Amino acid sequence: MVVTRKLKYDVPLLSMGGVAIGMSEEIKILGLTVDHKLIFNTHVANVCKKAINIYKQLARAAKVSWGLHPEVIRSIYTAAVEPVILYAASAWAPAAKKVGVQKLLNSVQRGFAQKLCGAYRTVSLHSALVLAGLLPLDVRIQEAAALYEKKKGVTSLAGREVERVVAFADTPHSAKHMAMGFVSLVDQSHVESHNSQDIRFFTDGSKIEGKVGAALSLWDREAEIKSSKLSLPSCCTVYQAELLAICVATRHILRRREGTFGIYSDSKAALQTVTNHSALHALAVEARANLSVALSQGKVTSLFWVKAHAGLEGNERADHLAKEAALKNKTRPDYDLCPISFVKRQIRLESLGEWNRRYGNGVTAGVTKIFLPDAADAYRIVRKILPCGVITQVLTGHGGFSEYLHRFKCKENPSCICDPSAIESVPHIILECPIFSRERWTLEQELDIELSLQNICHIMNKRKAREKFLEYAETVANKIIRRNKEA
Repeated sequence: MVVTRKLKYDVPLLSMGGVAIGMSEEIKILGLTVDHKLIFNTHVANVCKKAINIYKQLARAAKVSWGLHPEVIRSIYTAAVEPVILYAASAWAPAAKKVGVQKLLNSVQRGFAQKLCGAYRTVSLHSALVLAGLLPLDVRIQEAAALYEKKKGVTSLAGREVERVVAFADTPHSAKHMAMGFVSLVDQSHVESHNSQDIRFFTDGSKIEGKVGAALSLWDREAEIKSSKLSLPSCCTVYQAELLAICVATRHILRRREGTFGIYSDSKAALQTVTNHSALHALAVEARANLSVALSQGKVTSLFWVKAHAGLEGNERADHLAKEAALKNKTRPDYDLCPISFVKRQIRLESLGEWNRRYGNGVTAGVTKIFLPDAADAYRIVRKILPCGVITQVLTGHGGFSEYLHRFKCKENPSCICDPSAIESVPHIILECPIFSRERWTLEQELDIELSLQNICHIMNKRKAREKFLEYAETVANKIIRRNKEA
């Protein structure tokens, strides 16, 4: 295979044992089909075919009113379909920007989205994705590629370096691993019973008002002799702060002359990371290395987990110092690497912004936009709504309503029985139809808000109001659907 940008080039002539070896236009490497033009159309077609085969099997077991639970469908989609599509996304992500590739991806995702929210097949892709809470596949591909680049350091995040794990080759050989573990202490009496070290370090991390800090308090057998406050940027996590405090405590151990030390932390996750030689977090690797050097110097260090906010004197002091460090420290951060969780959150916000732009500019999903005008807000809201076929019919306008039935020639006219000139649409039956005026008035009194096109989106943003409103909408829709079935 020849990969070149030249319009004219000489095709190499190869032979082996007198047999000519022909040129190939594509080659499969570790599951990724690479073509000679680097457009990846064949790869996209192959992965979409695999995903569609999964959908065909799913379609037999999940219908609108019966079959697999939506959460089971979501698990199948996230655990089987997305990994197939996103495999090696960082290599072929630019191809996902092409209209033809996006159409292929949309055809795959549309079916799964409709199954997730229990929508009719006539529902638009925009509506189905919003109600299913799924990002468009091409956006997910760009998201996966961006995360890969950030992890590898190809691109930075607003000038900040991203935290990366230590390379396995840079860690000590397993034969040099020291035995490590920690003891759990639940109250002050347990702490006092283990008060046999020359120096005790109480460590803690805190995140308060969006600010992050860490601290350690050094104690001899009786009282505090020294304390240290550590500052971290707001993008960091409490987990990082806890690890930093433990790591700094091990640095202090190397500098001190005493023979026995104890490190007391209320973060079991941080202690498990430090004591697990397979964990390659940079702070944990450094802490283990420091403890190993200290042991070679004849210094014995014990690790302890203590219960947080249980009135333990040393732990309460470290907690107070950590909060002070978060709120008052103005010094340069002692550790400023962005955690992967922060990177993922920032990339997801950018993805939601792109999805919201498409959703807002799209000409479809008119009824859905009445209830959920913002795709980013909808992404948060729909997970809190129990999937229901009738509710989906209301939120999409595709269901047993005269307007929809007339559109597909299932009913002679789209009018409502309340008035031959009124079209029986979702906005009409929920907001205007006099047949349901009593139910509407009752709901308005409960919510203390007037039902109108402008207010529906505000109602959907409030949990209690949303639950009552959807209950009302489901009751009304059920009556309409039942009447149209009998007609």
